[in-house]
Amino acid sequence: MFMHNKRLQYTVRVAEPNPRLATMMLEQFGGADGELAAAMRYFTQGLGEDDPGRKDLLLDIATEELSHLEVIGSIVAMLNKGVKAQLSEGQMEEAELYQMIGSSGNSAKQSLLFGGGPALTDSAGIPWTAAYVDSRSEPTADLRSNIAAESRAKIVYERLINITDDPGIKEALGFLMTREIAHQKSFEKALYAIEDNFPPGKLPGIAPFANMYVNTSQGEGDMDGPWNSGQQWDRVDDLAGSIPMDGGAGVPTVGLAKADVAALGQLAARTMSNPASEPTTGADLGAGPGAGRTSNGDMGAAANVTEASAMADATAAKTAAKSKVKPKGKGKAK
Repeated sequence: MFMHNKRLQYTVRVAEPNPRLATMMLEQFGGADGELAAAMRYFTQGLGEDDPGRKDLLLDIATEELSHLEVIGSIVAMLNKGVKAQLSEGQMEEAELYQMIGSSGNSAKQSLLFGGGPALTDSAGIPWTAAYVDSRSEPTADLRSNIAAESRAKIVYERLINITDDPGIKEALGFLMTREIAHQKSFEKALYAIEDNFPPGKLPGIAPFANMYVNTSQGEGDMDGPWNSGQQWDRVDDLAGSIPMDGGAGVPTVGLAKADVAALGQLAARTMSNPASEPTTGADLGAGPGAGRTSNGDMGAAANVTEASAMADATAAKTAAKSKVKPKGKGKAK
């Protein structure tokens, strides 16, 4: 059960309206790394969690994320107060109102569609979607995803802070950004409180592939580091000599019923290509500059593509003339 407290978790002080800035703030309201996405991610994880400690943690942070949604939504609403009033009452001249909402871009669209209210979209106007919630009900996987989500949200808040000079907004965004740091710390502690937290899930990796590093991008720029070299890694540089890595033939096989084998044989025979053929196609006859090489055989007796096209047109005209039906004589009956 929820009880709403009308006081914000952090006081919002906006110096003056700015609908363009409000549109950018929507990224943390209804965006992929925004507060609603975070709240729904942690709520669904918490509801499905069996460990009492993690369940308590997830529901605590999920509820706080809703309070952050309220803070960022209030910033958006305050930044849009002027445009909301003018769109509703129409007291400004058309040109002034046009300039106020923005002559182009998503800020004008958001203002016109939602009248200055905070909309559950990102800064590009894309509606919020449950697809932003990437939970898998495996705590070690979900906690790592939560850590990454908090990191991304922190970076977005940094960028929002850098595009405004409003001191009140900077303070509120700084608070929200810092709470992302605190949540990341909590999720990391919860992850490492699970003693067997890597690899995610129950099944172990298959030896020797778990310690194999495959150097698939070779050439200038190759680097060595702890991510691909050292005692932990069995590095593979000879790609051609190492595949297939299972020691098999490297050819896909499948067991089929006799009827399927017979049908596939008929299909192969019916669709077989003739590698010795050199057909003249419509692409050859209608080829323009840069279409590629054509052989003399492709063009018949023509010296070039233009002449081949003219010959083809002449042949088509003769064929059409021969196929014409002569009119029947007047007054004669068969």
